[in-house]
Parts: sequence; structure tokens; C-alpha cells
Amino acid sequence: MADEPEAVSVDIDDTPRGVKLSLHVGPDDMGRIIGRRGRTAQAIRTIVSAAGARDGVVTNVDIVD
Repeated sequence: MADEPEAVSVDIDDTPRGVKLSLHVGPDDMGRIIGRRGRTAQAIRTIVSAAGARDGVVTNVDIVD
């Protein structure tokens, strides 16, 4: 999905409200990861949320450049 996959990383933090995932991408890939009108970002959040819900975990995804 990213043109620079080596620039992509994920930080995971446990918080009192659940699990926070920070998706770090290169500045050139930011638009591609967010997508038109945020649709790709919303799809990523939906998939992560569904995976977390399966285990009873609340998740939050932040996309950071």
C-alpha cells in the first residue's frame, strides 16, 4: 500500500482506555494511507477495531507522519 514500506512502523501503547496504535508513514505516503475523504484510514480503523473487539479490547488508530 505504501511506496516506501521501510518508512512504515507501528507503535503500540496500552492505555487505561484500551490499546493505541500509532501508524507512522513517510510524508509522501500520507495521502495514500488516508485515502480519498479518509476512506482508507477508516477501513484500517474498522479492521483494527473488529480484531480488537474479538478479544474484548478497545482500539484507537492514529496515523502519524
